Amino acid sequence: MPGQYIDLHTHSLISDGSDTPAELVKKAAQQGLSALALTDHDSLAGLDEAEETARAVGVDFIRGVEIAVESDSEELHLLGLWMPRQSTRLRDALALLRRQREDRNQAILDALRAKGIFVSMEDVRAVSTGEAVGRPHIALALVNRGYVTSRKEAFDRYIGRKGEAFVPRTLLSPKEGVALLRDEGATVVLAHPFLSHVMTRERLEDLVSDLRAWGLSALEAYHNAHDAYHVRLCFDVALRHNLLLSGGSDYHGANKNGVRLGVGKGNMRVPFAVLSALREHRKNKGLQA
Repeated sequence: MPGQYIDLHTHSLISDGSDTPAELVKKAAQQGLSALALTDHDSLAGLDEAEETARAVGVDFIRGVEIAVESDSEELHLLGLWMPRQSTRLRDALALLRRQREDRNQAILDALRAKGIFVSMEDVRAVSTGEAVGRPHIALALVNRGYVTSRKEAFDRYIGRKGEAFVPRTLLSPKEGVALLRDEGATVVLAHPFLSHVMTRERLEDLVSDLRAWGLSALEAYHNAHDAYHVRLCFDVALRHNLLLSGGSDYHGANKNGVRLGVGKGNMRVPFAVLSALREHRKNKGLQA
């Protein structure tokens, strides 16, 4: 489908976006996107609503999720595309990940309190409406309570990796994360590898060599944090390791300023051919596409 574009990495208010799943899909239709994946963090709760809306407005919809894993003290993110509609094992695993998020949230609030910064869990829940509550919601609560002037300041000063109240989260290993998604029949994508400031080509080569052996299928080459150089690197690494490509804006609505659906920061376009290749790969493996 020449001339048509897609977005395979988006978030709704089920995790840390600002749009409902239905609003997100309607925006995709209004902006002329031919396909969309909803990939909320650690949650499948918005997929049915988004899928129903997509049928009504004529957008090709892919059921997705995003999870975090840890490799050598570095947090990496995996996307699962074509997630199943029913899986008790998967829902239990995601529920455990959300409980670990909640434990970390409380630990961060305790660390803030020790510094004289009083934000309660009720303050955090007041700015979150979905299942997966995390640091973006703590950041907004800090803004609302007047301790910082922006979410960026909240991360920089307090809750980011170098912040005064940072607390690491219990995460799956890369092998466990890939296996969790792979065993549910999902296509597993390494998300935005160069969002990490410590990622190098050599590190990415080593990483995808392991991940591919465990079931990784694609690299997210197109992303709002990737410039043209990073996109080319992803192309090269994917070719060397016989991986497919994926891409998306990582849209969060009003919660990530300057990142727009379908175009990222203004110049990102993911061609429909990316989705066609992913679907062909799934068909060749006997998976629903």
